[in-house]
Amino acid sequence: MRRTTRSTWIIVGAILAASLILGPISLAILGLSAGDGFFAGLVLAVLPVPFYVAFALWVDRFESEPPWLLVVAFVWGAAIAVFFSLLFNMVHEGVLAALTDPASASMLTAVLSAPFIEELTKGAALLLLFVWKRDHFDNVTDGIVYASMIGLGFAMTENVQYYGEAFTTDNGSGVAAIFFLRGIMGPFSHPLFTSMTGIGFGMARESNRTSTKWLAPIAGLGGAMLLHSLWNLSANAGLAFFAAYLLVMMPAFFAVIVIAVFSLRREAIVIRRHLEAVLAEGVLSRDDVAVLCSVQRRIATTSRALFARGIGQWRARRRFHALATELAFHSWRCSRETSADADAIHAELREAVRSARAKLA
Repeated sequence: MRRTTRSTWIIVGAILAASLILGPISLAILGLSAGDGFFAGLVLAVLPVPFYVAFALWVDRFESEPPWLLVVAFVWGAAIAVFFSLLFNMVHEGVLAALTDPASASMLTAVLSAPFIEELTKGAALLLLFVWKRDHFDNVTDGIVYASMIGLGFAMTENVQYYGEAFTTDNGSGVAAIFFLRGIMGPFSHPLFTSMTGIGFGMARESNRTSTKWLAPIAGLGGAMLLHSLWNLSANAGLAFFAAYLLVMMPAFFAVIVIAVFSLRREAIVIRRHLEAVLAEGVLSRDDVAVLCSVQRRIATTSRALFARGIGQWRARRRFHALATELAFHSWRCSRETSADADAIHAELREAVRSARAKLA
C-alpha cells in the first residue's frame, strides 16, 4: 500500500550508485592486506551471511519490512560505511604512527578511532531511515532489524581482510581459529553494537516526549561506541577477551534479544488495540484479530492455507495479514502524530483489508 515516490527512487539510486563505486574501492584496499588470500577470504566471508540474515530477520515477524529496504541497509553497511570507516581510520592511524609508533597507533586506532567512526557511519544509515522512511520505522523492533542488516553488511566486508590475511599467513593454519572467533563467537558483534543505536531510534519513534526523541538516539550511539571499544580492547588483551566476551558481550546480546521479545509483545498489543477499533465496521472478525495478534496463530493459519488449499491461498492469507497489520500500525502512528492524508490512507487500507479478507477461502 505504501507508494514508491520519485524521491524514494532517487535516494535508493544514489545509495546503490555510491555502493557500486565505494564497495569495490573498499575491497581493493582490503585486498592489499589480504594478499593472495583475498578471494578465499571473500568466499568465506560471504557464505555464512544468509544464515546470519535469516536469524536477524526472526525478530521481524509481525510487520516485515520491505526486502528492498533491508537490502539498502545491508548495502550501506557493506560498502558506504566500510569505505568511510577505512578512510578515517587509515588517516587516524597514520597521524598516530607519526607521533608514537606503529604498534601503539594500531592499538589506539582500534580502541578509540574505529568504534567512533564505524558506529557513526553505520548510525548514519539508521538516521536516514528514521527521517526518510518514517512509515517503515515504527518502533524498537524495526531499529534492531535495520541495525542488524547494516551491521551484518559491515561485518561481511570487514571479514574479507581478516580471513584473507589468515589464508596468506602460516600456510593458512590460522583460518580455523579466525573463523571461530569472528564467524562463530562474534558474527553478531557489529549488529550488536549498532543495535544499541537502533534501539535508541526505536525508542525515539515510539515516544511522544521531545527529550526522549533527542536523547535516546544519542544514548544508543554512545552505548554502541562503548561496546565496540570494549570489544576491540579485549581482542588485544589475550585471554581477557574471553572474560569480556562472557561478562559483557553475551549479556548485552541476550539483553537485545529480551528487548526484541518485549517489543514484539508490544506490537501485539498495538495490533489488538487498533484493530478492535474497526470490528464494528465489519472489516474483521474477532477471531481475525486474535490470529493477527499471535505469531503462532499466524503461522498456523498460513500453514493450513498452504497445505490444504495451495500456494494461492497461502499468498492470499499472508497478504491479508500484512495489510491488516499495516492498518493497525497506521492507526497507531496517527494516534501519535498528525498527517494531512491520514484519513484517506486509513480508508484505503480499510478497503484493501476488506478485499483481501474476501479472497480467503
